[in-house]
Amino acid sequence: MHPVRKQRLLLVLFIVLFSSAAIGLVTYALRGNINLFFPPAEVAAGMAPPGQPIRVGGMVAEGSVRRSEDSLLVRFDLTDFQASVPVEYEGILPDLFDEGQGAVASGRLNARGVLEATEVLAKHDENYMPPEVADALEKSGYDHKGNKQ
Repeated sequence: MHPVRKQRLLLVLFIVLFSSAAIGLVTYALRGNINLFFPPAEVAAGMAPPGQPIRVGGMVAEGSVRRSEDSLLVRFDLTDFQASVPVEYEGILPDLFDEGQGAVASGRLNARGVLEATEVLAKHDENYMPPEVADALEKSGYDHKGNKQ
């Protein structure tokens, strides 16, 4: 083989190997940061992976908020009016969190089907709702206030 061709071949092989290693490392690093959104109906149907970080959004079900008397633990249900997902969150909830309001909870689904939330977000005014929550409610035939369309 001609020395120039051999040098080009080695250069191309080095570039391919280096690029493959870089893409593999980036993919591996980002794998743990993927946080998928699921509406409550999909979680109840078993489509959400247990133990992996997910987000669940919907309306906080009326009468479902239960606060612990000796800690910051709060239990509530998120619903898209087709199904409900029980959520447990230990921490301070946003000021606008309330029953009948839109919310998104981030966390991991445990073996009992309860979302152990690490973060709870509430809508910031009466007109805003996260797009994922609005889409899930619209698919179930409800508007952003929980009224049947």
